[in-house]
Amino acid sequence: MFSIPGKPPVSITPAAERQIARLMAAKSANGLRIGLKKGGCAGMEYTMELAETATPGDEVVEQGEARVLIAPMAQMYLFGTEIDYESGLLESGFKFRNPNVTDSCGCGESVNFAPIEGTRAQV
Repeated sequence: MFSIPGKPPVSITPAAERQIARLMAAKSANGLRIGLKKGGCAGMEYTMELAETATPGDEVVEQGEARVLIAPMAQMYLFGTEIDYESGLLESGFKFRNPNVTDSCGCGESVNFAPIEGTRAQV
């Protein structure tokens, strides 16, 4: 939908690739669907769920055994995002390095985007 020919809309680090593949294998899922919803201090939150199949309009990014499905309404906001997975002593999880984010809350759980010309930032 919002793509440049020959360039995936998001990049996946090797750590994220391994974790996505592990999750998919453990639940016999077809991919990890990533989207956005209203919520949080800054206005929007990332969503992730294991998916049985891609839905019409999903952008599919495959890397090794990992498959990411990007929900249609989130594609314009996620373009150029790097998806990483970090493990630490206190917390582990996916990290999104998104160049389209203009603001985020202090806890890092929610983000905001600049309005796209001619639209309001709604998902």
